[in-house]
Amino acid sequence: MVSMNRTRLRLWYIKFLPHSIFQRLYLPFKNPTIQTFVSQAAVDLTSQYSTQPSISYSNLLSQCVATKSLHLGMVVHAHMIKFGFSNNQSLKNHLVTMYSKCHHFGVARKLVDQSAEPDLVSWSALISGFVQNGLVNEALSALSDMCMLGVKCNEFTFPSVLKACSIKKDLNMGKKVHGMTVVTGFDSDGFVANALVVMYAKCGQLGESRRLFGTIEERNVVLWNALFSCYMQSDFYVEAVDLFRDMVQRGVRPNEFSLSIILNACAGLRDGGLGRMLHGILLKLGHDSDQFSKNALVDMYAKAGESKDAVAVFREIKHPDIVSWNAVIAGCVLHECNDLALMLLDEMKSSGTCPNLFTFSSALKCCAAMGLKDLGRQLHSSLLKIDTNSDLFSAVGLIDMYSKCEMMDDARRAFELMPKKDIIAWNALISGYSLCGDDLEAVSLFAKLHHEDTDFNQTTLSTVLKSVASLMAIKMCKQLHALSIKYGIYSDFYVINSLLDGYGKCNYIGEASKIFEERTWEDLVAYTSMITAYSQYGDGEEALKLYLQMQHADIKPDAFVCSSLLNACSNLSAYEQGKQLHVHTIKFGFMSDIFASNSLVNMYAKCGSIEDAGRAFSEIPKRGIVSWSAMIGGLAQHGQGKQALQLFSQMLEDGVPPNHITLVSVLYACNHCGLVNEGKQYFETMEEKFGIKPTQEHYACMIDLLGRSGKLNEAMELVNSISFEADASVWGALLGAARIHKNVEVGQKAAEMLFGLEPEKSGTHVLLANIYASAGMWENVAKVRKLMKESNVKKEPGMSWLEVKDKVYTFIVGDRSHSRSDEIYEKLDELSDLLSKVGYRPIIDIDLHNVNQSEKEKLLYHHSEKLAVAFGLIATSPGAPIRVKKNLRVCVDCHTFFKFVCKIVSREIIVRDINRFHHFKDGSCSCGDYW
Repeated sequence: MVSMNRTRLRLWYIKFLPHSIFQRLYLPFKNPTIQTFVSQAAVDLTSQYSTQPSISYSNLLSQCVATKSLHLGMVVHAHMIKFGFSNNQSLKNHLVTMYSKCHHFGVARKLVDQSAEPDLVSWSALISGFVQNGLVNEALSALSDMCMLGVKCNEFTFPSVLKACSIKKDLNMGKKVHGMTVVTGFDSDGFVANALVVMYAKCGQLGESRRLFGTIEERNVVLWNALFSCYMQSDFYVEAVDLFRDMVQRGVRPNEFSLSIILNACAGLRDGGLGRMLHGILLKLGHDSDQFSKNALVDMYAKAGESKDAVAVFREIKHPDIVSWNAVIAGCVLHECNDLALMLLDEMKSSGTCPNLFTFSSALKCCAAMGLKDLGRQLHSSLLKIDTNSDLFSAVGLIDMYSKCEMMDDARRAFELMPKKDIIAWNALISGYSLCGDDLEAVSLFAKLHHEDTDFNQTTLSTVLKSVASLMAIKMCKQLHALSIKYGIYSDFYVINSLLDGYGKCNYIGEASKIFEERTWEDLVAYTSMITAYSQYGDGEEALKLYLQMQHADIKPDAFVCSSLLNACSNLSAYEQGKQLHVHTIKFGFMSDIFASNSLVNMYAKCGSIEDAGRAFSEIPKRGIVSWSAMIGGLAQHGQGKQALQLFSQMLEDGVPPNHITLVSVLYACNHCGLVNEGKQYFETMEEKFGIKPTQEHYACMIDLLGRSGKLNEAMELVNSISFEADASVWGALLGAARIHKNVEVGQKAAEMLFGLEPEKSGTHVLLANIYASAGMWENVAKVRKLMKESNVKKEPGMSWLEVKDKVYTFIVGDRSHSRSDEIYEKLDELSDLLSKVGYRPIIDIDLHNVNQSEKEKLLYHHSEKLAVAFGLIATSPGAPIRVKKNLRVCVDCHTFFKFVCKIVSREIIVRDINRFHHFKDGSCSCGDYW
């Protein structure tokens, strides 16, 4: 008999239990008292035959469930079989529960299937075990089998089944189960109703979830918490907060879990004020010592930007866990308190808490923000030790860190080592190349991504378009535009703004304007891109019109918009509108912005008010090289060369090293004041003193300086000494010098080179014709004109314009299109009579037209700049300066004419020609007749 029982027991083990059970995979007891109790009970059972009642087995199996002791549970099961209690349904239910809790679902299910009439308790235990271990498909399959056998669910089964539907997000099944609860009447049960509310919320049906919630008469704090959690998981922070307020108003007392959830909502909203109120409630209700609540407080204060409060709460935690440390460190990083974050990281290590992947992610962001290359490498080494191959966030963090530390080779290696590369990793690397200025590699990497058929998103396109804009690669810009339409992301906010910027920087204003008009929203970024595009394209009027449109749309500008608009005014020489923008810059608080301040200096300098430029320069709190260069260049343009050189010396004393643009301005200042020796000294020592090799611009300035001062031979020698091929600016400077000194040979040489470099430019032909005319070589003048005609080169017409009351008026030679033309010519006649009395005589030698003297005088008399000044005299207030702009070099006759006029009318006349400013005052010009 004993032998037979042993044989049956062995067969039962083989049939029901996997081989692995004999390898002691179960967890050992942690409680020695329980272990002793169960072991002794097993011994007692062995010494008896069948005299123990079933209640003893129930108690033993309950202890096995509590301790998850599978091995001893199987011993009890064996004894039940041995002594004939295995068919007892109550004990079988305990066995199903024990095997389910110990994760042996195969045995549990077999016990249920082998029961002649398995009852609801067995099925509920099995389904609950499946759900608690994430086996939702098995749970729903068991439900189906149970229903087919005619077993109905109760208030214990329904919550488990509904939880399975929630995990699987199976709304259809959830609705069926809901119907079953209604039919059976369990929908009014508190636990079932709670599960229904959560199921609908987890399946994305928050409206239905809220409706069901409203039908429940007795809503306890657990049910409210469940709904809070669902709203939080869907990122509906505002709704969660509103629901919390509703709960409090209804007199339901929040517990520590309620407050922790809503604190997380405050963290998501970055609402430190509401979070502080909740902190007070926590203290009042005595939940401030709860670890979860403390962690939630730290996270809330950190994300709300209250770093000091976050650290203060953190310091109150006696034994901070990894969540506490991560919350305070991540919060510091989020709000750029990187030094504090790294200090806390050191404290964390010293406390014995090991950082996890989330900690390393925050630390890598610190290194990226602060450019800490060495620490970044150390963190990478630590990550390698904990095997992060499968963690995408760590890999992306490394790529980002190396990229922002300008270590693109390391970033590329981190990317290549990733076993699986998602779009976030691709975006991080492409963005890294773009940030480091390697735009070609960024574009090439996108081409590789697209070739591999990897899906990209709006972030990818926006980043690549930034590089395309820098490269001014219009074909690539158009291709990306087409891709954005093809893949359905053209309407994305960032993509449209990036396309605007790309087309704008590629000077495709028409395409940019079309995209701008087609957009369906009003935003600052789009206006900024379009205004900047117009400004860079030279269409300042459209930029200013767009700013008015932006104001009508009630969109406030930022410092960058103001900077772009000031640059537009600079190009237009729109002094009055520039002054208005200065007021706007002050009004919106952008005077401390370095870009706006520099643009302000540049605008006033280019609009003819070097005094205003000086005042704007003096107000810049921290002057960089751009500030100094703008002011030095402005002084040089206004003929104040010595002041420009003094400012350059002051800049060097202040420890600001020059760049190549600064030195162009310095040479330009020497050039327009005839400071030959000073110019030569700066030019010859610029590489030795400042490490800057002379470029085409520096050579052009130096050649112009030598040529104007009559040192044409030295100028030619300098041209011949250039180690690279001279461009049009160099030969143009030489041609201009030849015109001044009427040197036919040098003029012909320079003109020949310019005909090859810029055959379409009319200026070369005009200057060469002037040289021939001054030498009396009229046949050569005729040849030049014939060449212009045969080459279809048209002389650029002289044009002058001035701004009066926010409106720009333009004039050409002999212009009679103006509505006040009669008054303008009357004013010129009046000036002619006055000027002839004080000795002015037209300088007709400069006119190359083959007409008689009186006709030449008439043509000179009606030059565009003279018409503009005459209009200025009748259209502006008495005593106000007259500011005129001209697209060509001011002629000798007009220059002489204005010196007489300014004295007669007692008005300052400021003329900006293509080269510089001329300030006519008290009968003389600021250029000293050297231009």
